[in-house]
Amino acid sequence: MNTPFKLSDFDFTLPDELIAQHPAAERSASRLLDGRSASPVDRRFTELPDLLQPGDLLVLNDTKVVKARLFGQKSSGGRLELLIERVLSLSPDAGHEVAAHMKVSKKPLPGAVLQMDGGFSATLLGRWPNKDGPLYHFALSSDPYALMESHGHVPLPPYITHSDSADDERRYQTVFAKNPGAVAAPTAALHFDETVLNQLAARGIQRAHVTLHVGAGTFQPVKAENIADHVMHFERFEVPEATLQAIRDCKARGGRVLAVGTTCVRALESAARFGPECKDTNIFITPGFDFQVVDLLLTNFHLPKSTLMMLVSAFAGYDHIMALYQHAIAQRYRFFSYGDAMLLQRSTPETIAPC
Repeated sequence: MNTPFKLSDFDFTLPDELIAQHPAAERSASRLLDGRSASPVDRRFTELPDLLQPGDLLVLNDTKVVKARLFGQKSSGGRLELLIERVLSLSPDAGHEVAAHMKVSKKPLPGAVLQMDGGFSATLLGRWPNKDGPLYHFALSSDPYALMESHGHVPLPPYITHSDSADDERRYQTVFAKNPGAVAAPTAALHFDETVLNQLAARGIQRAHVTLHVGAGTFQPVKAENIADHVMHFERFEVPEATLQAIRDCKARGGRVLAVGTTCVRALESAARFGPECKDTNIFITPGFDFQVVDLLLTNFHLPKSTLMMLVSAFAGYDHIMALYQHAIAQRYRFFSYGDAMLLQRSTPETIAPC
């Protein structure tokens, strides 16, 4: 996509102490920066139902985070870590195959059998999805989901510095998580509890779901100064027909579609652009993107120079986003996965200005 923006345009200085290391005491106790108008308004997340209108549609990502981080060792005794990105097959006949990231001092050769903590094995088959692919292809000794549930660790983001705990297992998961497959949480949805969801329903806010299995590539740094040269990672997703119909009904009655998180934006806009039969997307949303579905966006605060900063800038306008981030830093909002939230309204194309 042609864009006048450079990678450095999406940089900002964030004090380390604003990176939330733990969730708020209660899910809906987070702050909410209302960025729908030119002047930001500091709110609480519990105010969200009053900011929406009867007939609006709330779209949530019902993916479920799996305990995808596994530890083990090579035959030489060297320690290693696997992060399972995708389960490729569940059948014993098909080899319980997975695609994973591997962190190890010296990469083993194809055919190597790794002994994993918990008493199971992982046989390296090669790279994935091809011989030069970024991931590694393994065959596990039994059902991958069962092994992850029994022996895996919560795949906390790299900027969270503590080891996963029972609290992380509970809180790095939405209350409506349903379909296992994500290695990172759809973090904007972590703020919802049953009380807020019930209040939204009582106000006449409709609700629909998509599934987008968030991949570890969401944390992949952009290295190209010309952001048009960046290649996005693929993520599996599905937008059910019931959700597509709910969107059509919402638009027909004059309602607004509120996407909860950038993952929902990616799923909805991919389906609109490539058709509902598309199940794998590497859509790259940067300023100038033509949004076809989403009217409002609820999102957390993102990393400097990340593709997600580019997405929210495309949605609400670059200058507006950068001003909101400076306000959030000045007001000591909590950033990233366990941090606070922000509510945005889609800008018109003419309000998007390059720096």
